[in-house]
Formats: sequence, C-alpha cells, structure tokens
Amino acid sequence: VFHVVEEPGTGYHERILQEIESTDTACVGPTLRSIYDDQPNAHKRFMEKLDARIRNHDREIEKMCNFHHQGFVDAITELLKVRADAEKLMGQVTDTNRRLQDAGREVTAQTEEVIRCRVQQRNMATTVEKLQLCIPVLEMYSKLKEQLESKRVSQYRFCQIMAENLPRLREEIKDISMSDLKDFLESIRKHSDKVGETAMRQAQQHRTFNSAVAKQASMGHYIKPVYSLNERTHAHTPNGLLMDDDTGDDEADEEILTAQDLVDFSPVYRCLHIYTVLGDRETFENYYRKQRKKQARLVLQPQANMHETVEDVAFRCSSGCFDHILHATQGLVTRAFTDELWNMALSKIIAVLRTHSSYCDVPDLVLELKNLIVIFADTLQGYGFPVNRLFDLLFEVRDQYNETLLKKWALVFREIFELDNYSPIPVETEDEYKLVVSRFPFHDAEIEKQDFPKKLPMSQSVPQIYTQVKEFIYASLKFSESLHRSSTEIDDMLRKSTNLLLTRTLSSCLQNLIKKPHIGLTELVQIIINTTHLEQACRYLEEFITNITNVSPETVHTTRLYGLSTFKDARHAAEGEIYTKLNQKIDEFIQLADYEWGMAESDGRASGYLMDLINFLRSTFQVFTHLPGKVAQTACMSACKHLSTSLMQMLLDTELKQISMGAIQQFNLDVIQCELFASSEPVPGFQGDTLQLAFIDLRQLLDLFMVWDWSTYLADYGQPTSKYLRVNPATALALLEKMKDTSKKNNIFSQFRKNDRDKQKLIETVVKQLRSLVNGMSS
Repeated sequence: VFHVVEEPGTGYHERILQEIESTDTACVGPTLRSIYDDQPNAHKRFMEKLDARIRNHDREIEKMCNFHHQGFVDAITELLKVRADAEKLMGQVTDTNRRLQDAGREVTAQTEEVIRCRVQQRNMATTVEKLQLCIPVLEMYSKLKEQLESKRVSQYRFCQIMAENLPRLREEIKDISMSDLKDFLESIRKHSDKVGETAMRQAQQHRTFNSAVAKQASMGHYIKPVYSLNERTHAHTPNGLLMDDDTGDDEADEEILTAQDLVDFSPVYRCLHIYTVLGDRETFENYYRKQRKKQARLVLQPQANMHETVEDVAFRCSSGCFDHILHATQGLVTRAFTDELWNMALSKIIAVLRTHSSYCDVPDLVLELKNLIVIFADTLQGYGFPVNRLFDLLFEVRDQYNETLLKKWALVFREIFELDNYSPIPVETEDEYKLVVSRFPFHDAEIEKQDFPKKLPMSQSVPQIYTQVKEFIYASLKFSESLHRSSTEIDDMLRKSTNLLLTRTLSSCLQNLIKKPHIGLTELVQIIINTTHLEQACRYLEEFITNITNVSPETVHTTRLYGLSTFKDARHAAEGEIYTKLNQKIDEFIQLADYEWGMAESDGRASGYLMDLINFLRSTFQVFTHLPGKVAQTACMSACKHLSTSLMQMLLDTELKQISMGAIQQFNLDVIQCELFASSEPVPGFQGDTLQLAFIDLRQLLDLFMVWDWSTYLADYGQPTSKYLRVNPATALALLEKMKDTSKKNNIFSQFRKNDRDKQKLIETVVKQLRSLVNGMSS
C-alpha cells in the first residue's frame, strides 16, 4: 500500500478514497494516517468528501433496490400461492403415511401367523420323516403282536430268551437315560451363568426396544426391532447345552434364540418317558426335584468376590430358578414346587444383594446394583415369578444411593465454602453479569440500573451451591429410571431427597462453616447475605423439579422443599455467632485496659484502649449496613450491653481492693465516650435514646459517686421516680467499701479525716444504711 504526497485537493481526496475502496481492510491504516500527517484540518475536508462518496453509494444502492423491488415482490407473491398447495400436499403425505402404517399392522400380524405356521409345518415334516423311518419296526411289531395274541410264539426259544433279557434291558435303559439326565444336570450347572446372562440381556433388550417404540410412536414413526444378540446357529452338544457354531446355514442365522432355546431338554423328556413307560415315574420326579433344589442352593452359595457373586447369582438364577419343563410336561415340576424353590432362592438372593449394597460407597456402584436388580426382576417376572420383594429391596438400595449422594455432595459443599472469598461478586461487563444470572436466579432492579463495573451482593459460593443442588437433583433422578414409577412418585422421591440434601447435608456444612475459627465478622455478614439469597432461590428449585417431573406443585400430596427452614436456621446461627465474636472482640480490647486505680486525679482524656474499641465498633457496624435492619440493631445493642456489663464487672472485681476518686473520674470519662458512641446512631433504626439505655446502670452509679449524692439516693430509694433507680444497694456498697479504707493512701478520705471528721462519720453512716438495705433485700 502506498500513497502519493501532494497538495490536498479534489483529485488527492478522490485518489485516497479509491485506495480505501480497493485496498484490503488490514492495510488501510497507512493511507488514513497520511491524511492526518499532511496538513492541519485536512481530515475535515477528507471527511466531507467521504460523506459525499457515501451518499453517492447510498443513491446507487437505492436505485438498484428500486430496480429489483418488483421482482422481489413477484417472488413473494408466488411463494404465497405455493403455500396453500404445500400445506395440502403435506396433508396428503401425512394421510398416506397413516394409512400405510395401518395397513402395515395387518401385514405384521399376518407375518407372525405365517411364521407360526412355518414352524408347525417344519415340525410336522420332521415328525413324518422320523415316523417313516420307524414304519418297518412298527410293521414288525404289529405282526409280532398278532402272533402273541394267537399264542404262536411262546414255544420258541427266542421268546424265552426275550422274557429273561427284557427286564435287564429295561434296567440298562433306565440307567443309561439316568446317566444322560445326570450329564444334562451337570451341564446346566456348568453353563447356567451363560444361559442366565442371555436371558437377562434379552430382557434388557426387550425393555429398551419397548421404550424406543413408545418414544417413536409418540413421534408418529415406526422402527424395526434391532437385536444386538449375535444371531448364530446353535448345535446340540452331548451334554444337553446348545453351543455356538459358526458353520450353520442361512436359515438358522435368521433365528433369534431365547435363553430356553439354548438348552436341549431332550434328555429330560427321554428319561421321563422311559421311567413313565416302565412304571417308575415317581422315582424320576423325586430325583429330578431333589437335584434341582440342590442346584439352586449351590447357585446361591456366596463366593469370595462379592461383586462377581451378585452378577453370577443373577445370571444363574435366571436359568436355574425358572423351569421350562413346568409348561412342557405335566406333573414333573409343579407350581407349588417351583414357588417353594423360588421363595428359597429369593430369600438368599435378597440377602446377598443387601450385603453387597453395604459395600457400595459411591453412587455409581449403587446405580450398577440397582440396574442389575431391575433387569433381574424383569427377567424373572417375564417367566411368571413374583418379584415384589425385589422391588421392595430397591427402596433400601435407593436409601443407600441417597446416602452416597449426600456424602459426595457434603465434600462438594465443603470445598465450595473453603474456596469462597466471602466478598460480593464483582462484574465488569454485561457478559459477566449474564453469566452469573444464568447460573443463579438473581433479580434486583436497583443493581440492574447501576453502571458497570458493579458488585452483586452475594459471594461466589451462592451460584455454585445452587448449581450443585441442581446437579444433585439430576443425580437423584438417575435412580428413578426404569423403576416403573409414576411421575408423582418420582416427583415425591426427588423432593424428599432434595430436602435431605438441604436440611441435613447443606445445613450441617453451613453450621460447621459458621463455627470455624477463621470465619470472622465480615465473613459471617456475607454468610447471612448468602443464605438470604439461597432462601429466595428455593422456589426456583421447586420449579426446576416441576419441569423435570411435570407434576404441579399444587398437587395435594406434593412434598414441599424445606430449604426455607435450613437457611433460616443457618442465618440465625450466623447471627448468634456474630454476637459471640463481637463480644469476644470487646473482651480482647478490655483485657488491654490498664487503669491506675489509685490515681489522685484524672488527666481529662479517655483511655486509649476504649477509643480503639469504639473505633473498631464504628468500622464494624459500617459493614453491618448490608445486614437486615433487626440483625444490625440487635448486634449493636448486644455489643453495648456487653461493654457496659464488662465495665461494671471491672469496677466490682473482688481482686480490686481500693479505688480512688481520681480513678472514678477517669472511668467516668470512658463511660462518657461509650454514651457518645451510643448517641451517634452507629446503626440506624433505634428510637430515641434506646441504645444509650445500655449504659444507664453505669451512668447512675458513677453520677452517685461523682456528685456524692447519698442523701438523695437514700431518701428516694424504692421510689419509681428515684434519680438513682438503677443503682443496686449491694453494688453501691461494694464500690463504697473499695473507697472507704484509705488510711494508708492519700485520697479524698484523708482530707475528710483531717478537715472534717463529721463527713467521715457520715460515710460510716451511709455504709451502715446500705448494709441494712442489702440485708433487707436478702431477707
């Protein structure tokens, strides 16, 4: 980029404008700089030229728009005409889609019927084929039966041999069939976990598929079932279990085998048939039931690894506790026997699961256990077994899950409080302000009117706590998935768990935080402000739960959030801690007091420790302006009362034996400073001289000694209009006793003894009268 240095004129400005229009925007800087470097006020003439060029371009743009305006209007008109046709076409497409779906339902039903017919035809063909192989044997059997009926074969030797050998052959056949049955039972015991796993996986896929269909149906779509189980052929093994075989034909690949299809029950059928024909069915039934019951006990026997035991037991029980033969035979396995077996198994399963849940100390492990129980219950329920006790167990697991969540969030809250700076949140820009209010529902018209930068009243822990409570609600919601619970039950569950989080976990964290030594008055003030905003945000948490569950909070049995009480309790605890720490600070200052109790005369200035104390109180109460009015007033009144009580105790300390009038004068100056502080309205809202009344007991006592007005005190004692109504005789006596014995010290009473012994007698008289008043009060 370059420019030609010449006298600014019309051509010069035109050339500059052409450079600006044709040059990359990143390189315009040197060109513009040349305008300011050439001559003073040259930029003003350039600006006039630039405005003229802009107006020229605006006129050209306007002409172009006017030229194309009619075409644009015509295009919009055409689009408006097409709208009606598009809506009509959309309606036709929707109607066609609906009719196709209705027609598809009939096709689907007919397809299922065809599949059943195909299976029946295949079974019939197989049966015919097998019977054809048996026809020669049946023909020979028919001829033999005829010969036996006509008694033509009994004289032959082979008949006698058969009569002798057939019983032995029957026993051999029984033994062989029983051996096959034992092999079958052993294979079932060995591979039951695989069969159970398949059953549970298919139950889970069925649940997922139903959920997807329901979701898609609500959207007006249809989806084809998708099975994730490997669809491979299965070949019979000698031990009765169908194993995978990758060399199967295409027809078998299209079949999806259930868990029961993985087991070849032919050894059971064969042995049952043999024992029935031989008239020994009862022996077989008793043996089979005994073995199945023994297997169930072995399946449920706890292993060393508890986590593996839970899954293995679930898998094996899915195949070991239900019995396909219940429906395939008559009488071999009765419903009563199956129910007895199931009840025994269920008791042991629940014991194992309950034990395992106690080892789950993190939410994810509890969720895994819950999902396993749900799938296991669905699997067994699909085979007709009652699983109510399993779902009852889920309530215990839910409580365990809530406990793990509460422990996890207790650590989260503790970390948030530890990292908080307990200062109002500064926001420099509009974006920062929007970021904060997007995380926490804060609305304040006065603060919104302020210019940036500004500060929000709460500290950074408030939006973090609010966000974490919402995260807890999401985590609690995870347990409700797949539990077959209504929206009302889920809503109630979420509200109860959230109440536990607020009233127990968060409340405990707040109480512990307030009691920590490093939390000072400033931090306590900020904690009170924070709890106020969190309390106001509780209604937004209720709306948050309502949006999740879609259950109106006006429902009769809807549980309310107890966050209000939680934050009120925390706020009251913080207020009490403020009063305690404030009094502790006052005590620290008072411990610095170093009065010379025997001084002859005061220097006319208040004590340094007291002025430091008052300055501390002034600065502290300025911070309290952010607190609610009653809190600040109560803190100020509490501090003044504690200061007054501490000063009174200092005067009446039993270890203090003598006090001079000069010390009383010095003490009076300090009390005057306290009264001036009280009258300066350090905290607004007090009516009249309410705050000064905190020092009224001290004031009347000191006035009595400073003026030496014993006659008025004794004359008006007990009268409601007494000038020294708040002076207790025991208090006056205790202080007067400290001033009486001055024989060894030079104070005011030494002058009494020298100059006016009548006054000394008067003092003795006052002491006696005060003692009589004290004795009268005690009696």
